[in-house]
Amino acid sequence: MTEIKFGTDGWRGLIAADFTFDNVRKVALATANYFKRHKKIKNGIVVGYDSRFLSREFAEATAEVLANKGIKVIISDKISSTPMVSLLTRKFKAAGGIVITASHNPAKYNGFKIKGDFGGPAHPEMIEKVEKELKKVLKSKVESKKTFAELVKKGTIKKIDFTSLYVEDLRTKLDLPLIESAGLRIAHDAMYGAGQGVMSQLLPVHAELRSSYNPSFGGLSPEPIPQNLKDLSSAVVMKGCNIGIATDGDADRIGALDENGAFVDSHRIFAVLLKYLITEKHLEGEVAKSISVSSMINKMCDKYGLKLHETPVGFKHLCRLMTERDILIAAEESGGLGLRAHLPERDGIYVGLLLAEVMATRNRKLSELVEELMIEFGWHYYNRIDAHMTEKEKLRILAAFKKGVKSLAGNPVRRTETKDGFKLFFDNAWVLVRASGTEPLIRFYAEADSVMKVDALLKGATEV
Repeated sequence: MTEIKFGTDGWRGLIAADFTFDNVRKVALATANYFKRHKKIKNGIVVGYDSRFLSREFAEATAEVLANKGIKVIISDKISSTPMVSLLTRKFKAAGGIVITASHNPAKYNGFKIKGDFGGPAHPEMIEKVEKELKKVLKSKVESKKTFAELVKKGTIKKIDFTSLYVEDLRTKLDLPLIESAGLRIAHDAMYGAGQGVMSQLLPVHAELRSSYNPSFGGLSPEPIPQNLKDLSSAVVMKGCNIGIATDGDADRIGALDENGAFVDSHRIFAVLLKYLITEKHLEGEVAKSISVSSMINKMCDKYGLKLHETPVGFKHLCRLMTERDILIAAEESGGLGLRAHLPERDGIYVGLLLAEVMATRNRKLSELVEELMIEFGWHYYNRIDAHMTEKEKLRILAAFKKGVKSLAGNPVRRTETKDGFKLFFDNAWVLVRASGTEPLIRFYAEADSVMKVDALLKGATEV
């Protein structure tokens, strides 16, 4: 049997190869056995699912296993986002949450995310305990005494409208009337993911793209990166929108486009929001970021006198800080941002609308907000290459960086960090090389003070 291993953000596998009903039931049983000892277990476990092939059926199989163990289950009555599950886990004071999703991965994948009672990704030691339980049940066959339908009839499994409760919550956290009165024209690309139809319940949306059920995601991975957002870019320009917001497969990540249809990466979104929270909202607190996030955040924290924490890649590390310290905002490079005012969790729709709130409050175009930051803190350019390769090639490259690299593209390495992969620092630039925790590939990240330098450093890194 294929090994079931939890990566950066839950367990993911190929549908029908290793992500099977049999394996999902085993993971669900291990999760049930772990949560059975939780102090809030009487309040149950929240279960949601995205728009992938068989996600609803996998979620129902999960709920059936949990309920047969005597655990109350609150399950979504339709496609739901990861932030919805996290929000309702906290709202219902549940022991935990489960989302059937593979987030931004290609359509052939599905996954199993576990959420803590605090409303965010399960801490690593929680996952370790689930994996220990999993070893005990792997060789057994999971039997269900009662079916999903019988458990719904009995009331052990309860179907709830997650979307309405989520929309109601966001209305209390965002200045939606201000955004609407500012006349901002918004385009939303749901990428056929779990965010479909949600934003239009909060504000008028002037262009809705890929907002229907399509488990193949139209042949593209539901990841909000520039090459996947060409149609959104065209729609923003053609329909005269002020901002384009794209959300990934489970709607926890964001991609943004300015009024010219130009991509605004998560580093710049982070910086725009951080400046707004400090200079407009006059809030205090600490800041957290993944190792792959722009060094501009370091400069901003220095200027504003804010304590900055840097973690390995994976929002679970940022979530831990958000549950243990007074973190005002935390973000990772791949479009995931969490705010104290909302959840210790990423949320693409909330962050996208908060960005619109900044534009309305400041009466500035998104491009102007970004340019303002660059003038103040220096120009920062960023790019990432995801290189699919064999395990043998992956190990060879990692070994080469472990041995030590003295220069890339003629730029001498000043120092190296190994918190997560290998981060090489140069004059006004850095490169990070690390193996993905969710896919068979190596990611090469680079930031520098010019596009040419970024491209040269990435080329040099991939040729090591």
